Amino acid sequence: MAADYTHGHDESVLRSHRWRTAENSAAYLLPHLAPDLHLLDVGAGPGTITADLAGRVATVTATEVDEATLDLTRAGVGDAANVRYAVADVHALGFPDDTFDVVHAHQVLQHVADPVLALREMRRVTKPGGLVAARDSDYPAFAWFPARDGLTAWLELYVGLASANGGTPDAGRRLLSWARAAGFEEVTASSSTWCFATPEDRAWWGGMWADRVTGSAIATQALNTGAATRDDLDRMADAWRTWAAADDGWISLLHGEILARV
Repeated sequence: MAADYTHGHDESVLRSHRWRTAENSAAYLLPHLAPDLHLLDVGAGPGTITADLAGRVATVTATEVDEATLDLTRAGVGDAANVRYAVADVHALGFPDDTFDVVHAHQVLQHVADPVLALREMRRVTKPGGLVAARDSDYPAFAWFPARDGLTAWLELYVGLASANGGTPDAGRRLLSWARAAGFEEVTASSSTWCFATPEDRAWWGGMWADRVTGSAIATQALNTGAATRDDLDRMADAWRTWAAADDGWISLLHGEILARV
């Protein structure tokens, strides 16, 4: 029942995902963690957030959609003794009711076929009084300066591909609505951003996306579906590099967040 994963797992994608930490990607959740809690990390990816969370709770169970992707999680987590691993679909988690104190998903709901069903499953496996936490990007709300036609074209391409794959690229603004539809009554909604504006940050972010738009699953999908030509993708990559080199370059990436009490 999962939607097709738009990003894939090419090196340029993992370069971005391995930058994520609990501090820069789950700060809204951290004040609610404690050493005696048991946490489920849904869609753990390369495991950098998972590893940070494991240092704050009793146990973490990390899930991914298949063993190959779960191997990326294992490699990122390393030798943390309190992390367990399981292949699982968020639409039908293979755990008993009321198993975990906290269920966390970072950048997951935007990629699933039925986010409301996913949140119901996350709620089902959470103990009464526990928390479901989710954070997702809102791509159409991204803002940057200076204006670049190639970046506007990049955003239009990404939104089109993600939507065609069954995802929801503006998921950030929808989290509260989805949580209500999933049956949560006590929900705290918030937002936060990633902002890249220093020369070093711009070079990293812009260079990473230049590589992704020309040499990752996004490029393959765009070319195979006719959504873009190779020249189009090269122009988008050049726009990212030009933006990164601008002394006044700035970008802010909006994310929605929810803490939903069971």
